[in-house]
Amino acid sequence: MMPKTAMVLAAGLGLRMRPITDHTPKPLVAVAGRTMLDRVLDHLVEAGVEEAVVNVHHLPDAVRAHLDRRAEGPRITISDESDLLLETGGGVKKALPLLGADPVFVINADIVWLNGTRPALTRLAEAWNPAEMDALLLFKRTADAHGYDGPGDFFLDPAGVPRRRGEKQVAPYVFGGVQILSPAALADTPDGAWSLNLVFDRLLAAGRLRAIAHDGPWFHVGTPAAIAPTEDLIRAEQAGEEFGERAE
Repeated sequence: MMPKTAMVLAAGLGLRMRPITDHTPKPLVAVAGRTMLDRVLDHLVEAGVEEAVVNVHHLPDAVRAHLDRRAEGPRITISDESDLLLETGGGVKKALPLLGADPVFVINADIVWLNGTRPALTRLAEAWNPAEMDALLLFKRTADAHGYDGPGDFFLDPAGVPRRRGEKQVAPYVFGGVQILSPAALADTPDGAWSLNLVFDRLLAAGRLRAIAHDGPWFHVGTPAAIAPTEDLIRAEQAGEEFGERAE
């Protein structure tokens, strides 16, 4: 089941990306000639997603103006958080009237990924099973998560059931910022600002959280210094794909 609607989380402050984010919202930072927000929206177009809700807070007029100039789909609605930054969970909850009742993609607007053997959003849609899950997360192995140097977030068993790492553990997977989420999973959640980790923990306890591992390149672009190395890696990956296509 391919979701037809997506929530794109574009409201963050991007503090570690300063001084660029003093004047440019982090989702509008260009990486290899394309803003991170446009890269996410391009993936949605490829997947056939028709509607995207984009939340805004930091420098919201710049995001609005950029989206107004975008020629390609999907159709975009703004969820305005200018008065109060609601974090990931609060942002999705505020947007629920715009998202509808069916499962939706929820994607961070400040990450970059390239597809592997098949589009990542297609793989998520094919793995979605509402009988077993209320959220399906895309993980990336920390061993080849470019730009990421943390201890990881989760373990993942062969059946796709995740488990959070303990306080002193190192886990092999990081959450990649891409998921399918059932809006019903946000029932009985608080108002105001809160993290989607609250929903993830509830679903873990109920046995309703699942994940798959991304099989393509994934890039954490957290600071200005990370931009140039990421661009080099993306261009190298794309050059390799082009060479492979010509060789076939």
